[in-house]
This record gives sequence, structure tokens and C-alpha cells, in this order.
Amino acid sequence: MSVIPSETCYWLKNARVPISMLQVEDASILESKTPEGLCLVDIQVAEGKVAQVVRANSVPVGDAAVVDVQGGQVWAGFVDLHTHLDKGHIWQRTPNPDGTFDSALDRVKQDSLRYWQAEDVYRRMEFGLRCSYAHGTQAIRTHIDAFGEQAGISFGVFKQLQQEWANRLVLQAVALVSLDYYLTPEGVRLADLVAELGGVLGGVAYMNPDLEAQLDQVFRMAQERDLALDFHTDETDDPESICLRKVAEAALGCQFGRQVVCGHCCSLAVQSPEVVAETLTLVKEAGIGVVSLPLSNLYLQDRKLGRTPRWRGVTVIQELQESGIGVTLASDNCRDPFFGFGDHDVLEVFSQGVRIAHLDMLYGESPAMVTKTAADLMGLGNVGRIGVGLAANLVWFKGRSYSELLSRTQCDRVVIRDGMAIDTTLPDYRELDSLGL
Repeated sequence: MSVIPSETCYWLKNARVPISMLQVEDASILESKTPEGLCLVDIQVAEGKVAQVVRANSVPVGDAAVVDVQGGQVWAGFVDLHTHLDKGHIWQRTPNPDGTFDSALDRVKQDSLRYWQAEDVYRRMEFGLRCSYAHGTQAIRTHIDAFGEQAGISFGVFKQLQQEWANRLVLQAVALVSLDYYLTPEGVRLADLVAELGGVLGGVAYMNPDLEAQLDQVFRMAQERDLALDFHTDETDDPESICLRKVAEAALGCQFGRQVVCGHCCSLAVQSPEVVAETLTLVKEAGIGVVSLPLSNLYLQDRKLGRTPRWRGVTVIQELQESGIGVTLASDNCRDPFFGFGDHDVLEVFSQGVRIAHLDMLYGESPAMVTKTAADLMGLGNVGRIGVGLAANLVWFKGRSYSELLSRTQCDRVVIRDGMAIDTTLPDYRELDSLGL
């Protein structure tokens, strides 16, 4: 692939851009749209920003530097809405013995009690950030295990990394505890810590007799501190698990004004169409966004020793899209007991999500699930899209069609940040050897 010029002003010519990422006023651009929803455009980059987006070959470029993309795709930088950077890369020292969810919980707890001091958490999280950045991600939300003293340790590391990466990545942190924790004095202190850091309040919702009281408390805490909310809900194949519906009812009941996101929502896939429809109506009315985690849920759900799994573990992505609900895909866990693989590459997440959820017939809006829609749910209105005046944070792939794009790893992608190509060399796993990883 051609090299991005060192000049501060240049053109990317003959680029195919997903229509769902384009923020343009020129209607003629849409005339070039392919059946897959890709528009052939020329993009002018100047002083680190997008200066023009025009229909391909419709505007003379004069003597400006030109890079011919030759019909390859240019995407906005990725937005990874749901990760667990604090857990990342512990698989080698603390693997999951049977691949089940319960074992994952137990092994992470063991690892945290033994190893999770500041240096260990910092080095693993920073390793994950370098992977994400090299792959083309520009914004990440990470959930952070926050019981007891671990909250201070891990949020302290997060704050340090947020400052160190401020000019390269937008980082958000979500407190991760079971919701009953917020009914205790420690939970109140955690909410105050999250507010102090400008984070997001969150936790895991489980079906239990006190769930409504727990949700009422969390929503009240968030309202008092003006915090957004992000929940893990219904990560199970139990059709009786309706935590997503309970979150929607709580949001509507208190007229919550900030963004709410719910992750996983797997049980929707095993509920009746009538129950799903009722839940989605409430979710849309409450303005809740949903994030599906296809890699980890495919790994964990329906796992039984000696038996091939019978279902995919993902939520009803297509039905969510059709209902007009903001639905996204994200990385979730990476090389830890909840998912033994992964490289913080959102293109891999998108590629697998397309296969698992049969999104290949819905390419038009689907790329926004890992760019624009995810950015909107993070409150980042100028991220995850390509438009005049926005930062030139782009990823250029050689693949022209989606079949080409998703049939190879695109390891030769060019990542552009503020108009300049970055070094996409990935960190070496050997850097983690001294941590027992």
C-alpha cells in the first residue's frame, strides 16, 4: 500500500467509505453508493483534519500530494465500547480449566487477590492500549473490577493511563461490581470515586428478589452525581432472566436523563418473540443502547464438557437494529479466563460479529456499530465518523468489498491519526513474561 505523505495537506483518492460513517451534505456522493452501502469518494486531509469529502474525481486536486487508495476502504477510527482491560492477558498464568463462566469468575478472583497491584494492572492495561491503538481504535470504555481496595488501585492506574494517552485515545472507565454492593457504605464510596474521576457508574445485574431496589439505588446515585450508567445484563441462556427489561423500567420510572448502556443481553435470544418485542419497546422508549460481545459470549455460552454448543450466545442484534435501538459490537475480554484469545482488534470483532449474527445482509448500517453508534453511546459526537472539520482519524484497508475486507486479517492496514500515519507495530508478548504471563 502507498505511504501516507509527510505533507500536512494531501488527498486520499478513490476511497470506499461505509455510508453509515459519512457525515456529508453533498447528496451527489450517495449516487456512488454500492449495493453494500459503500460510497466512492476523495478525502482531502489538511492540518490533521478532514478538509473535504467529495465524490471521487469530481474536484481537481491541483498540485497537492495524492494517495490513490484504488478502491480500498477507509473507515473512521474504531470505538470499543465494552472492554475489560484490567483483566487482560492473565490467561497464561491463570487459565480457565474448563472454559465455563463460573470457572472464569473463580479464576479471575484468584488472580486478582494474588497479583493485582498497581504495577501488574498498569503493565497489562497499557499493553492492551498499545494493541488497540495500533489496530486503529480511537476510543475505549473499560469496565474495572471495583470491590474493596481494588477500586482505588485499578482506578488509580486508569487515571494515570488516561493522562498518558490523552492525545491518542479517549478512555472511559466503568465501575464493575454486583448491584447489591451499592446498598452498602462501600458502594456509596465507590460511586463518589467514580464521580471524582468523571467515570461511568455500572455493575452486573442478576435476577434476585432485591433487583428492583438495587436498580433504584444505582439510578438514584447516578442522578445525584450526574453519571451515565453501564450494566452487564442477562449474560445467560436462562429465558427467565429479564434484567434488561428491569433496567428499562427503572430508567423510565425515574425519568433518567443520562445515557444507559446494557451489555450482553444474551437471554433475549432464547425468549419468545412476544417477550422480546415487549422488552425492546421498553428499551427503545428508555433510550438504552445495547452492546453485544460476540467473541466472549460465543466462547462461554452453552459450554458443557464433551458436548458441542447448540447456540451462538449473542443477543438479537438484527431485531435491535430493526427496532431503531442503538446496538453495537465490542471486544469484551481479551486473553483472560472469560475469553482465552483476542488482540484488541475491533475489525476482528466486527468480522466475527458479521458471521455469527448473519449481518452480511445488513452491511449498510453495520459498520457504525463499531464506530459512530458506539461513539454516540459514549457521548462522543465527533468521533467514529468522517466529515469536514473532524479529526482525520482514519483506517485504510486494502479490501475493496466487504468480502475482501473480512476474508483477510488486513494486517497491512494503514492507521491515520490527526492526518499522519502511525507505527502499527504490535507489542511483543515477551514484554509480559516477567509478570508470569
